[in-house]
Amino acid sequence: MKQFYLITFLLFLSFSYGQKSSSESDISGFKLYPNPVTSGKVYINTQDNAAKRILVFDVLGTQVLEATILDNELNVSRLDAGIYVLRVYENNKVATRKLIIK
Repeated sequence: MKQFYLITFLLFLSFSYGQKSSSESDISGFKLYPNPVTSGKVYINTQDNAAKRILVFDVLGTQVLEATILDNELNVSRLDAGIYVLRVYENNKVATRKLIIK
């Protein structure tokens, strides 16, 4: 069963990277740390440092968290340990990364 989840996650991740339109591009200066997360907080830095809309998905593609942050700190303490996909929207740009919570 774990192999099924892993394969599903990898397929979801590959599709999410491959479906960027010409109007979407990676956010410049994007940094996500620490990853893996152990403290319940993750920091997201960008070059523009503008307001960010954050979506977090589990390996099945279900949205488990939605937040808007004005600074660079995102509280993920409500999420169980596991592998997630983090999608960040800032100024009509998007970045997608894998997020590991221990």
